[in-house]
Amino acid sequence: MPPHSPDDGARRPNRGEDRPLRRGWTTGACATAAAKAAWNALLTGDFPDPVTIRLPRGETPAFALARTDRGADWASASVIKDAGDDPDVTHGAEVVATVRRGETGTGIRFRAGAGVGTVTRPGLPIPPGEPAINPVPRAMMIEALSEIGVAPDAEIEISIVGGAALAEKTWNPRLGIVGGLSVLGTSGIVVPFSCAAWIASIHRGIDVARAGGLAHVAGSTGNMSEQAVQNRYGLEVSALIDMGDFAGGMLKYLRTHPVPQVTISGGFAKLTKLAQGALDLHSARSQVDKSYLATLAREHGAPPGLIEALEGVNTAAEALSRADAAGVPLAAIVGLKARDTARSVLGDGPVRVNVLVVGRAGEVLAESGFDRDA
Repeated sequence: MPPHSPDDGARRPNRGEDRPLRRGWTTGACATAAAKAAWNALLTGDFPDPVTIRLPRGETPAFALARTDRGADWASASVIKDAGDDPDVTHGAEVVATVRRGETGTGIRFRAGAGVGTVTRPGLPIPPGEPAINPVPRAMMIEALSEIGVAPDAEIEISIVGGAALAEKTWNPRLGIVGGLSVLGTSGIVVPFSCAAWIASIHRGIDVARAGGLAHVAGSTGNMSEQAVQNRYGLEVSALIDMGDFAGGMLKYLRTHPVPQVTISGGFAKLTKLAQGALDLHSARSQVDKSYLATLAREHGAPPGLIEALEGVNTAAEALSRADAAGVPLAAIVGLKARDTARSVLGDGPVRVNVLVVGRAGEVLAESGFDRDA
């Protein structure tokens, strides 16, 4: 289940060059620490503070408790999530675990409290009807409780204060996770600016689309292009993949996990990079080649004056404006070339691909059409 986008208004770290980026803890690690402390209190009356847990790779961090409470047959503890220098929407959120004794032989069961979502669609690591608590955090909590009492029978309810509102800034609604956030983490550690996390989110979006039998998905570079492609094709929300800059991450996964049709939707500059062969469209890792645009214009009969002008433009937007003024359909040409790049990544996979070039006001500048017959 996916993380938020770094462009969703979430906290952004100070990217000073004088120090390395600080790692943080996943929601799953925080939930495990809170659950372990609560279970210990239920059995012994004492809340260990700080509470130490073991992560999947063997690390043993300690977590301070924010709040504690208990009754005759339950105990509750909370941890404030520290995501380090990652721009994580859940940084600073209070993760609460409430534990209760279960009936003998029932083992450990999980419940979604306030602010934690419930899975409603297939294709995710957790089946529909279950709390959106991923397999690794579940295993971490089971291990943590088992360290205190052998083979415990317990109910663990995880809540996240304000989680329902925070979830609106994540992919959860479009993946069919309703009511709140997901409890995530595979290592227990948040690595700042993890490209792998975003690409994993793309993969889960494709998995959900495939499980739902969708025949057409769309990967978009941003909100404007996503709205444009949704309006163009009437796609449902679960068909919309927040591809961002990771065109390669989406296309490579589709090659082995195909959906019949995929549309790539983005602005002219981003799609020019894709046309050039770049699969990571971030400005720090790929640049628009002005000479490339001039070459495309030359190949399509542009006058010498335009070709010379394209060599000297400052931005892709300027190149597009000059080409439009000269009657050269540069957006359409780039769309076709971008489709060629996408096709080369998809290989012979059973996926039809087309490209939508979107303007700054959300208007469709060009559409390549699908590269194969239906």
